[in-house]
Amino acid sequence: MHYIPNSVGLSKAESLQTLVENRTSYTLERCELNVFETYTRSCLVPLTFNDFVITSMLRGKKVMHLYDQEGFDYFPGQTVIIPPSVTMKIDFPEAADDNPTQCIALAIDHEQIKKTINYLNEFFPKEGREKWALDYDKYHFDNNQEIAYLINKVIRICSEQSTAKDVLADLTLKELLVRIMQSQNLNAFISGDGQSNNNPLAFVIDYIKSNLSEKMNINGLSDKACMSKATFYRLFKRELGVSPNDFILSEKISKAKQLLSNPSAKVAAISYELGFSDANYFIRTFKKLVGVTPGNYQLQFRS
Repeated sequence: MHYIPNSVGLSKAESLQTLVENRTSYTLERCELNVFETYTRSCLVPLTFNDFVITSMLRGKKVMHLYDQEGFDYFPGQTVIIPPSVTMKIDFPEAADDNPTQCIALAIDHEQIKKTINYLNEFFPKEGREKWALDYDKYHFDNNQEIAYLINKVIRICSEQSTAKDVLADLTLKELLVRIMQSQNLNAFISGDGQSNNNPLAFVIDYIKSNLSEKMNINGLSDKACMSKATFYRLFKRELGVSPNDFILSEKISKAKQLLSNPSAKVAAISYELGFSDANYFIRTFKKLVGVTPGNYQLQFRS
């Protein structure tokens, strides 16, 4: 599941300078927030920043071209990170007056990023020989709840009139960078990229994914990681940004969505298959995380 940051109020028609990537900027001491709006179809519009940039879609659809690779669809609820001086080329296949695209681009000072990563590596080192770092190979990803919340917070801080906004923005940017790196760590382990390093957390992630029908607990997982319960929980939450129990629940619900794509599957049977002792608890949990009940989710596959 991905989370969409709140859209920003659109510019008034008389204030638009252009119909393609009209920019509204908010410049702070260590970052610059840009809000881009496009109201007409366009192709291969170039955009380059001198600093590292976090972009996030708020409305509409883009097709992004990066690193001379094939373009990819870019939707609300997704984020793309881009190194300094890399040119994006952007298509707007659906943009129109009544269907504008809106996207933020948050340019962050290099020293801010360097200090944040150095601080993490010194005071909160990762397990094994791995170092904290931004992974530019994993530049396109779905927002989790924390990333969407922090993007909303950055937008609010940068656009408000406050004498303390530079300080507040600095703190929020640091947390946003940490959350992005945690998300990249987790996605790397889920996809199997972390297995080659014999990382105990990667081993546990793989075990959880392979045993979703079992009832798992912290004691058993910490034993598999060869760590104390407290150390395992602390490292899991620190490096991956989510607790072990929340990750297990998220994986079970993701698997449930796959199983529910079979129109003849029974909700109670899926609940049992995924290790839920109570079908009602499964239904409540599914609705909390997905927004609809399993039965209503399954309806879309019955047509």
